Amino acid sequence: MKVRFWGVRGSIPVPGPTTSRYGGNSSCVEVEHDGHVLMLDCGTGARALGRDLFARSLRQVDLLFTHFHMDHVFGFPFFAPVYAPGFQVRVHVPAFSQDEARDRLARYCNAVYHPIRLRELPAEVSFHPVQAGRIFQCGPFKVSGMRLNHPGGSLGYRIEAGGHCVSYITDTAPLAQPGQGAASGESPSANERRLVEGLRGADCVIFDTMFSFDEYLEKMTWGHSYPEYAVALCKLAEVQELVLFHHSPDASDDELDALGATWEAHQEPRVTMAREGRVVDLEG
Repeated sequence: MKVRFWGVRGSIPVPGPTTSRYGGNSSCVEVEHDGHVLMLDCGTGARALGRDLFARSLRQVDLLFTHFHMDHVFGFPFFAPVYAPGFQVRVHVPAFSQDEARDRLARYCNAVYHPIRLRELPAEVSFHPVQAGRIFQCGPFKVSGMRLNHPGGSLGYRIEAGGHCVSYITDTAPLAQPGQGAASGESPSANERRLVEGLRGADCVIFDTMFSFDEYLEKMTWGHSYPEYAVALCKLAEVQELVLFHHSPDASDDELDALGATWEAHQEPRVTMAREGRVVDLEG
């Protein structure tokens, strides 16, 4: 199993000279195993991923949305496979029915917010509802959804294949009050325990750490987390590697370098940084 980062920013794309090393595209992550591809979110990083799929002669993909805030949806109308007749795009959406799953994306692709309508797409696009706590299969991948703490709701995903596991946790705020729970060295709250079990034993966890702790205290209702919290949960879950993700649009490359340097000595779990183009090979 391999993980590749196509977009690592939160909230809004931020291309420019101060973000060129880590990348300015919004959330989009690929998980590949045995020729099958899962696509996690469809931020602006999806444009480059779509082109790459054609270069690999792939003709099907499973797209998993965590939620429908704009930075995770921007890229869908620019994802070239949806315009290719015969290309199969299976879209998995937090929803209770197939109709609801389709309607949630159709609110964006409705000729008002974007010129394209879903019914006009030439590809074979199908819609599948996903609910927290329910396991489903995408090719060789066993996937389960985890309820997160974000305005409007969000799902994280645990993905297993070939004896390996990756968990994708964005967007979410801590599930305990400041000074309480796992990040404070106390016993985790009930909600934290559920999330820890969703991360349990993962080879790689990709976690929203958009804020510093001080920023989180200012913006607790915004639905994002900070590195110390992610580290505490991943340590409890005995995760091998934590990847800090969903970088703030205000964070320059130099600031992210400094953040990485702060955590690079951490070993349980090992802490690394998401950047566009980075590949994590879980086989080696």
